[in-house]
Amino acid sequence: MILLVFLLVMASSSWYEAAAANPQVPCFFIFGDSLNDCGNNNHINTKAKANYKPYGIDFPDGATGRFTNGRTTVDFLAEHLGFDNPIPPFTTAKGEKLLQGINYASGSAGILDETGKHLGHNVALGTQVQNHQITLSRIVARKGDNETAAEHLNACVYYMAIGSNDYLNNYFLPDHYKTSNEFSVEEFATHLISTYGDRIRTLYGYGARKIAVVGVGKIGCVPRTMDLFGTNGTKCIQNVNLAAQYFNKQLKKLVVDLNKELKDAKLIYINSYGMGDGDPTILGKRGCCNPRGDGQCVKDKAPCSSRREYVFWDSFHPTEASHRTFADRTYKSLLPSDSDPFDLHSLAALDIGKH
Repeated sequence: MILLVFLLVMASSSWYEAAAANPQVPCFFIFGDSLNDCGNNNHINTKAKANYKPYGIDFPDGATGRFTNGRTTVDFLAEHLGFDNPIPPFTTAKGEKLLQGINYASGSAGILDETGKHLGHNVALGTQVQNHQITLSRIVARKGDNETAAEHLNACVYYMAIGSNDYLNNYFLPDHYKTSNEFSVEEFATHLISTYGDRIRTLYGYGARKIAVVGVGKIGCVPRTMDLFGTNGTKCIQNVNLAAQYFNKQLKKLVVDLNKELKDAKLIYINSYGMGDGDPTILGKRGCCNPRGDGQCVKDKAPCSSRREYVFWDSFHPTEASHRTFADRTYKSLLPSDSDPFDLHSLAALDIGKH
């Protein structure tokens, strides 16, 4: 359940493009947590689900399981890439839709299998990658042979945004998890990155060649984090943000190392932490909806009316306005520091799949 990349809500129209007749890439695969879950948690036994009002109040299909009032980052990115519709969740995708991509993201999930399990079941990153193998077999069946399927898969964009829950719903919850006793903050980041690297290598083995990995945002500035830790007058919880910085530093190095190791692939790093606003206004310190004790929205209770002015939707997750801003800067960098070595638009344009 988690997260976020703490974002400055700003004018949302920059770079936003209508869906094109022909997508820039044949498919878009998404791995992650509740920042981008679009319904995978709806039918599993967990408290981390968002298939009830007021979630989805601004989404055409209502409460689909997205942990926000409207669209998520990957919904906007799918439109930027030229897809006519959002990428469907693994739990419901079938038929020709499989060929355009799958969203495997699961609320409360992490890089580690045990992360978030105190809330109930979730689909951890390792299982998301296993689910992708199931998708591959279905794509091969539809394409007719392995070579044609491989050409299709090599040209797709693979988007991975995960890791916040490994801190907020694992490391910083010592009553539920032992990791803070077993690892220092630096050691835990190393442990996470080692596991993350293995998952990326597995995806590479399944044909992934254009891979975007997203760093952890300013999770020490999330309303729920500040409520749990107490701010003592500070704007954010600095030790939690410091943990995110350790993780991001190693994740960025992993991208550099894998670009050397996986010669015919290209990975980019999306600097979500750097896109965050370090001096939140009052509208950045609390969510738009009325939160339950666990930080999610109270069912059926009316949220604020000025949703475009809020950074957070509930006590963990960003509003659609924040998602849009982040998607815009992910697709086409506003600053050189937004992505490395280049942005998602440039990644999609690579001809890797043809070599």
